[in-house]
Amino acid sequence: MSYLYKTKGTCSSQIEVTLDGDIVKDVKFTGGCNGNLQAIPKLVEGMTVDEVVRRISGISCNGRGTSCGDQLAKAVTEAYAASQQA
Repeated sequence: MSYLYKTKGTCSSQIEVTLDGDIVKDVKFTGGCNGNLQAIPKLVEGMTVDEVVRRISGISCNGRGTSCGDQLAKAVTEAYAASQQA
């Protein structure tokens, strides 16, 4: 299942997340810091939604109160919830 999440408070404008059950299969960021946005998907692909949330939820970038990683944690949470209602 593919899910599009509009980010808030980050340089990245959206994240496309693909899940297979509760496993993160693919992550694509639109906009943001190129290096981080290549690294983050490689680190989280294959993880469960719970593991992604546990590891990267709450990370802040430059005092913004959020980050691309934190927004990804929110994105996978929403994507998983949406998949359970489908």
